[in-house]
Amino acid sequence: MKESFEVAIVGAGPAGISAACRLADQGVRTIVLERGEFPGAKNISGGVLYGRDLERIVPDFADRKCPVERNIVDSRIWYLNKDGGYSLSYRDSVFEENRRYNVFTVGRAKFDRWFADQASEKGALVVSSTLVTDLLRDENDKVTGVRTDRPDGDLQADVVLLADGVNSPLAAKTGFRPEPAPEHVALAVKEVIELPEEVIGERFNTEGQNGVTIEILGDVTWGTNGVAVIYTNRKSLSLCIGANLADLSARKIKPYEMMEAFKAHPMVAPLIKNGKPAEYMAHWLAEGGYDHIPRLCGDGYLIAGDSAMLFNTLHREGSNLAMISGSFAAEAILEARKNGDFGKRSLYGYVERLQDSLVFDDLRKYRRFNPFLQKHKEIFTTLPGAFGFAAREMLTVNGISKKNKQGMIWRNLRKHHSLPSLLRLGWDALRSV
Repeated sequence: MKESFEVAIVGAGPAGISAACRLADQGVRTIVLERGEFPGAKNISGGVLYGRDLERIVPDFADRKCPVERNIVDSRIWYLNKDGGYSLSYRDSVFEENRRYNVFTVGRAKFDRWFADQASEKGALVVSSTLVTDLLRDENDKVTGVRTDRPDGDLQADVVLLADGVNSPLAAKTGFRPEPAPEHVALAVKEVIELPEEVIGERFNTEGQNGVTIEILGDVTWGTNGVAVIYTNRKSLSLCIGANLADLSARKIKPYEMMEAFKAHPMVAPLIKNGKPAEYMAHWLAEGGYDHIPRLCGDGYLIAGDSAMLFNTLHREGSNLAMISGSFAAEAILEARKNGDFGKRSLYGYVERLQDSLVFDDLRKYRRFNPFLQKHKEIFTTLPGAFGFAAREMLTVNGISKKNKQGMIWRNLRKHHSLPSLLRLGWDALRSV
């Protein structure tokens, strides 16, 4: 006889565990199936989470010893050329006090394990080292459970939530979501560099548990549509760099080589000096945006998180959208459970909640942003050098007037860009945001 649950969740990341917590709170018999050895074993990111969305699921997360690395009080943006770059920073004491844990860094291996433990304490069953190979269906093609790689591993469920990430073989295999096109995903690599806590404080001008995030554009991604980040942890730094998969493939770029060059950049090398490499890993990012969100629900199933392409490319927000979507999925399931109907129409409240939320508001607003970056590769090729030349010349005191220097800067810029092309770039940038 097949074992049965009310809800089966595939994936123990932020979306799946958020849903499990909300469902278990209401006494729903829920199982979470994770293919990794433990929750977090295969779920890595740059390491940033958002307190508001976690607090709605675990209100006392700080008291429950959530493995926070550093509370972010300083956010920086860099635009780099080969030899230097621009830096824009904003620090605010409000994030040390009444908006503490607005944004904070975590190690996903530790956090996902802790988060899954919260779901377990609420009553959800979290099972690791279990691969879901297919979905069970009835004669009307309604999803009725999951098939796993365990002996006698078929599980019956009233509804299945797919939350197993952008590289979800199950969503693609079942036809609920097509395989993402290379231009709609990014491949990022991450390296963790260990440093003493006091050294990180000195280099980033922080005290106690306060920390810094740095988001980086420019030619560090070797002309590809990509981004790099540096996040401060308590006793380490997370360095991430990645680019659009289509770009990496077309230019035959190896991400680990890009990472090594990034670490040697004049603005990065001093921050990691004498650091000890501790971890190295890779991760897919969903960058298809609003226009490539798949069908989010059907008879007996829902799709949430990265698997649903819910990722804000401009603001690098994914974990919070995953938590929100997981919570909305749970709410829709609870409504369907009350009505005794788990068909598409009954579960559609999930989609309606997303449509009325910041998730779809932001994804709609920035739907042109990734296509803008794909179209204007000069952002990653010629412009960093031109802007670097401009700053270098204006800051060099060598007997040449600033008026003449401005002429030099303009002529250098015009070597690669006509005035109409610059105006088009500005117009397209404005429309993308």
